[in-house]
Amino acid sequence: MTVKKVTPGLSVSPQISEQDISILAAQGFKGIINNRPDGESMGQPSAAKMADLAAEHGMDYRHIPIRPGRMTKKDINAFGRAMAQMKGPVLAHCRSGMRSISLWALSEAGHLSTDAILKTAASAGYNLSALRGTIEGMTAGSADTKGRAKKVPEAERHAHDVVIIGGGAGGIAAAASLLKRRADLDIAIIEPKEVHYYQPGWTLVGGGVFSREQTKRPLADVLPAGTTWLHGAVAEFLPTKNAVVLEDGEKIYYKTLVVAPGLKLDWDKVEGLTDTLGKNGVTSNYRFDLAPYTWELVTGLRNGRALFTQPPMPIKCAGAPQKAMYMACDHWRREGRLKDIDINFHLAGAALFGVADYVPALMGYIERYNAHLHYKEDLIAVDGAKKIATFAVTDDAGNVTQETREFDMLHVCPPQGPLDVMKGSPIADAVGWVAVNNETLQHQKYGNIFSLGDSCSAPNAKTAAAVRKQAPVVAHNVLAVLDGQAPGALYAGYGSCPLTVERGKVVLAEFGYGGKLQPTLPRWLIEGTKPSSIAWFLKEKLMPSIYFDLMLKGREWLAKPQVLSHAPLAHDASDACDFKDKK
Repeated sequence: MTVKKVTPGLSVSPQISEQDISILAAQGFKGIINNRPDGESMGQPSAAKMADLAAEHGMDYRHIPIRPGRMTKKDINAFGRAMAQMKGPVLAHCRSGMRSISLWALSEAGHLSTDAILKTAASAGYNLSALRGTIEGMTAGSADTKGRAKKVPEAERHAHDVVIIGGGAGGIAAAASLLKRRADLDIAIIEPKEVHYYQPGWTLVGGGVFSREQTKRPLADVLPAGTTWLHGAVAEFLPTKNAVVLEDGEKIYYKTLVVAPGLKLDWDKVEGLTDTLGKNGVTSNYRFDLAPYTWELVTGLRNGRALFTQPPMPIKCAGAPQKAMYMACDHWRREGRLKDIDINFHLAGAALFGVADYVPALMGYIERYNAHLHYKEDLIAVDGAKKIATFAVTDDAGNVTQETREFDMLHVCPPQGPLDVMKGSPIADAVGWVAVNNETLQHQKYGNIFSLGDSCSAPNAKTAAAVRKQAPVVAHNVLAVLDGQAPGALYAGYGSCPLTVERGKVVLAEFGYGGKLQPTLPRWLIEGTKPSSIAWFLKEKLMPSIYFDLMLKGREWLAKPQVLSHAPLAHDASDACDFKDKK
């Protein structure tokens, strides 16, 4: 819980937990305003339950739910009345705090000057500059016929050169590559979170190599200098108006749009999983808070059955589920426990790895660790208290039955898919991925929209390494569109999965579209299809620096994009280079 004081009577925060109620009461808060509709995200406590807990602590509780992008004059008035009626100090919260701070700002229109409102919000860490026109319109006492606050006419709205959706690896890398090419670009990055995670490191946290803290940094520390951080989330896409709508209802206009919000980890799709994660021997390296629990379980297990699962594709870092198994097995082998542990890897698919060239080396480790492979078995339910996992098992004829497995340790890779905001949006395909050209990463219908990372429809492996090659392509092509030219940079589907098969050894899988091998370094240095100690050194020592100090800084070492010969070359980053160019 991160509480930010706005005024003596009001603070705002992201979503609070049940445990936070007693903390807030102890800190002297007298009331809580909840601005989230129930059921917006996994694990979100219901308003009714939170109201009961607040009442137990003698606190007033109001539920003023705001659907993302649907804030009305009625909502603003309700917030203002609640603040006038409740005894302070009051905490208002939503998913990120943006809806709550926006409600406060709009409720103060006409009472405080616009500059004072924006300055006060900024001092609490929220940039509401995009609301200036709305606040001024409300100050003038006007409203449109739908009851919403009057906004500045669209023709008069400021349009950023580039708006980027997402402050993860894809969004930041694209912004950095753009600024390396053209430093005076007006770039806005929309991101609700305040922390940036190096997710490839979580496997090593679960393997006892990294600490959890090594994989996180404040978002403000990694956003490129010169960008504008819009602290919020997108609720709607309006590509025909060159705009997106934030969760507070504000429209942000753009000349070009880069969409990189990531994907959804759908924990709730496995019945009972959410309730047992982090206890009863159930863990996952796909969550920052749970990776240390993985290592705790590995070091504590001396005998019994360990299950590792992999859901249907696509998933981010397709090798991560089996990397968790290899690191656990290596520890058990070193401790002399391997013979006493029944190790099982349950895959929803029919192959251990999607690129056949790497399978022989991986199968060598499967045999070495005496692990049992179970193909076409998809985890569908977990009973943590009874330590039973249920799988949907598909036979060769396509018949599906359910089978249960007892376990002492269960490492889960959750089902994954497009974010809810993407599903059904005008820029998404039928599934919910941003529909792009596989080579240029340009939208198939809207030419000034691009996408990269886990959210785009390109059939590459969803890895951070893919982003390292995609970002320069997007940057080059965005500038081409801004300059009235055709996109000329091409992405060949590169992805990389450093498969940590034991402590000190990695099978460095690098491949592109169609499973074609795309090694970055010469084979005499690293033979990617075989376990390598040099590849381990890259994974453990160099890749975090490559990520933070190169990729997120726009330094495109070994990532220079291929550009069509007829395309302009003026958009290359000054320090970009490619290993194969050095002859």
